[in-house]
Amino acid sequence: MTTAAAASTPTAQADPLHAPSPRAAAEHAHIEALLRCWLLETATPVAPGPLRVELPTAGLVLVTEVTHRSPTGWHRFAPVRLEGPGGVLGNPADPVTAVALLAAEAAVRGGARPGGVPAGEVADLVERTAESVRRVTSFLADRRAKPTPPPGTDGFLDSEQALLLGHLNHPAPKSRDGISDHDTAAFSPELRGSFRLHWFAADASVVSHDAVEDAPSLAGRDTVALLADLAGRPLADGRILIPAHPWQARDLLHRPRIAALVASGALEPLGELGPAWWPTSSLRTVYRPGAEVMLKLSLGLRLTNSRRESTRTELRRGLEVNRLLDAGHADGTFLAHPGFTVTRDPAWIAVDEPGRTDGPEVTGLDVAVREVPHGIADLRCLVGLVAPRPGLGRSTLGELVAAQGPGAAEQWTAAYVDRVLVPMLHLYASTGIGLEAHQQNTLVRLDAQGRVTGGAFRDNQGYYLAASHLPELLKRSGADSSTLAVVDDALVDDRLSYYLLRNQALSVVGCLAVDGLADERALLAVLADRLRAALPALAEAGPDGDRLARRWLTAGTLPGKANLLTRLHGIDEVLAPLDAQSVYLDAPNPLQEAAA
Repeated sequence: MTTAAAASTPTAQADPLHAPSPRAAAEHAHIEALLRCWLLETATPVAPGPLRVELPTAGLVLVTEVTHRSPTGWHRFAPVRLEGPGGVLGNPADPVTAVALLAAEAAVRGGARPGGVPAGEVADLVERTAESVRRVTSFLADRRAKPTPPPGTDGFLDSEQALLLGHLNHPAPKSRDGISDHDTAAFSPELRGSFRLHWFAADASVVSHDAVEDAPSLAGRDTVALLADLAGRPLADGRILIPAHPWQARDLLHRPRIAALVASGALEPLGELGPAWWPTSSLRTVYRPGAEVMLKLSLGLRLTNSRRESTRTELRRGLEVNRLLDAGHADGTFLAHPGFTVTRDPAWIAVDEPGRTDGPEVTGLDVAVREVPHGIADLRCLVGLVAPRPGLGRSTLGELVAAQGPGAAEQWTAAYVDRVLVPMLHLYASTGIGLEAHQQNTLVRLDAQGRVTGGAFRDNQGYYLAASHLPELLKRSGADSSTLAVVDDALVDDRLSYYLLRNQALSVVGCLAVDGLADERALLAVLADRLRAALPALAEAGPDGDRLARRWLTAGTLPGKANLLTRLHGIDEVLAPLDAQSVYLDAPNPLQEAAA
């Protein structure tokens, strides 16, 4: 049993997240994330004051204090201790011990799916949490020693490199199973790493590629010509140059399909070519200030809950979305919200042996070409804005808003809802296309004072389509099928309730409240007010177009994602069926709490 007892005021003490020791700060960040997962996934009411998490399987109790109770779930905690039999307090609990205890308790309870938690998953999670703590420790130590970005780092890249702690509701947010300590410095955005791409020369007979005609970012070239220019080494023998992440390139050579192509001479590893690129917050999408495009590469590492390798469907999905936008399918949204855009992925290439009917859905050696959005110097990824900065002060968002004076938190939240969140709702209402716009996929456009002027979505994977809109989309595209993730309207509503509201918009509210810039309920009231103001326009955008926003304003509970249970069940969210992609549960609606 878990209980949270109310108290009039939290205990005054130094924030352990800002402990002088990077290791201590990293450990506390992980144990806070673990507690947030547990409280959400066990439906435990939370109040300021003492908190006891009973672990009957082990005969122990985790004891702490809720120092900041958050309706959005961004709770903060005092140091955590283990209480043994007889109420004797032991040493402070470290996150590896805590995750072992909580994961074992969850497994005994059966997890969330028939059959219970698969064998080995508890031990695997413990190992990955320990790895994550080590990585975060190194990230914090490095950033504290070098808080200022090096010359040549633009604002966009700086925000991509700001996610030092990772997902604040995940038990192992920075686990990267497979990256050696030697490679960490080059491959980690948190360490401001950079690397040259590893290139392969492929016979045209084993390559597929496609591109949108007249895409501005391609400057009149097809995918083959663009990549040759980026490599700086056009080939004269008709072979095609394909880049890979250096980690992926090494791993591919041990995969039977790629090894056979190399042995046959159809594929030749060329090694590193061209200039350095910088990994963004996703690790596998790379950026170079001043370059004409970004590149989204496959990366077979396990990051949080899945390996990040593109499927054939996702590569083609980017082009389908691009062509739909060119055909005016979303013009209603862009006219109503001129500051909002969708970042395009106008080309792709893959080593996938065209003509084979048994080719893999995941090729491992592929690239999606992503446009560099207009005015990228003014864009910041939301996840970098709201990310805590242990030992350095408030989040970047907190610093921006604090500099704007009294009432700025409410004003920033209102502008965010109007110019980032509502356009995404409008797009869904008018086209049935639901954006998987979590924090990392959401870009915010800021003016010189840090105020919101617009937003953008980026991803070639995260497009849902409500099934009721499929006939109109096929009519618009002239195709007989769609690569978008077509599912029942109700399921899209559920997913967007998590991605757009809980993960994305509520992170703004939670961040500003944790940074002490406004009362969280006041910011939730602002969010609700702006949603109400948008209802008439959403209703006009499409049949029942205000349905989702009205649900957010009135429902007692809304879907939430259970990252601890998802991880314990060993689910790969890239490859799992859409209706079983993660463990979801219903949790109290923060907007209703604010209204109450």
